[in-house]
Amino acid sequence: MLQNSFRNWKFAGVSGSINFIFNPLLAFALGFLFLRDTPALWIGFIMLMVTPCTDWYLLFTGIARGNVSLSASILPMNLILQLALLPLYLFIFAGTIASIDSSLLVESVILVLFIPFILSLVSKVVLPKAKGEYWLEEKVFPKLDHVQFSFLNLAIISMFASQGEYLVQNPLILLKLITPVLLFFVIVFIVGQIVGRYLRFSYQDTASLNLTTLARNSPIVLAIALTAFPEEPLIALALVIGPLIELPVLGIISHTLLWIRKGWVCDDETY
Repeated sequence: MLQNSFRNWKFAGVSGSINFIFNPLLAFALGFLFLRDTPALWIGFIMLMVTPCTDWYLLFTGIARGNVSLSASILPMNLILQLALLPLYLFIFAGTIASIDSSLLVESVILVLFIPFILSLVSKVVLPKAKGEYWLEEKVFPKLDHVQFSFLNLAIISMFASQGEYLVQNPLILLKLITPVLLFFVIVFIVGQIVGRYLRFSYQDTASLNLTTLARNSPIVLAIALTAFPEEPLIALALVIGPLIELPVLGIISHTLLWIRKGWVCDDETY
């Protein structure tokens, strides 16, 4: 199924365009409107919104009865593009807000994104040879299905533990971020619905489009922020507060999609 999903270039192109063109521009505009008086929060907001999720969006896609295989098929594309584009986005957008140490930024991206990505590729080659071609699919992946939510909770707890004291000391920052974060999700959700219907995607594919363009990669980008901006705790704090708003929103959107599914007028053919 995954192999067939890779052939859906229309979906990959639309999802990639929203994630890597529309979303960064929207994030910069919302940050300018609501966060320009707090540059560190603005940078954190941009970092969060330009990095699409590479894991927990699949969980919400399953809840919404979307096309999980299709969503999973673009995971490598999202990972590679954010690996290449995050430094560029920060120079283009955040570089107009504050000075950025380019060497430290590139080093943090390599440590947090590039090295784990290379190790995952190596494991895909080495493990099948050592354990058998289908060892991962038959022995490992089925067990991981039952612990996805536990890993999700663990990631969130770790994020809050790292910045919990600073968050308690600055509770008003949460209120400052709520409006731009919520507006981002509402606008991107509406855009996904309009584009999906315009291109006559099935409900499953449109739900996948919504969740692949809404969910953000906050744990990864938080690790990059802590490495690249150690003297700017507000940047990391924005990336901790983001999922505090994001996860309930994704849950609401997943159930909203199920409600939309009941009245979907298109057939189930995947274009």
